[in-house]
Amino acid sequence: MSMTDPVGDMLTRIRNASRAGHEKVLIPGSKLKERIANVLRDEGYIKDVVVHRVEGRGGEITLVLKYGPNREPAITEIRRVSKPGLRRYVPSAQIPRVLNGMGVAILSTSKGIMVDREARKQNVGGELICTIF
Repeated sequence: MSMTDPVGDMLTRIRNASRAGHEKVLIPGSKLKERIANVLRDEGYIKDVVVHRVEGRGGEITLVLKYGPNREPAITEIRRVSKPGLRRYVPSAQIPRVLNGMGVAILSTSKGIMVDREARKQNVGGELICTIF
């Protein structure tokens, strides 16, 4: 199976695993996915990110998922915005607010991968990778 959208695949794996109540999810590694995973961890949507390096390849990333006291997933919804067939770029003034600030948008900017709040603060726009809440 050819992988046309590795980030979309990563988000789908996270979505499916958290809906199924899995403790962790394994995704093929890449620098971009690692950065996105770290943002998810920093924003409190996942518990931990463990990177397994493999010589000459991207390796794998294990994401430890996070659940509330009643086993409800920390991630209600995770949605890919910019797709390989239709990229979505936004200037800093037009970065959308996700659920009135309850959720976050993850952007790929010239200053790296960051959440909407950080991008607005640094006044940078970029590619809107996904939204999550």
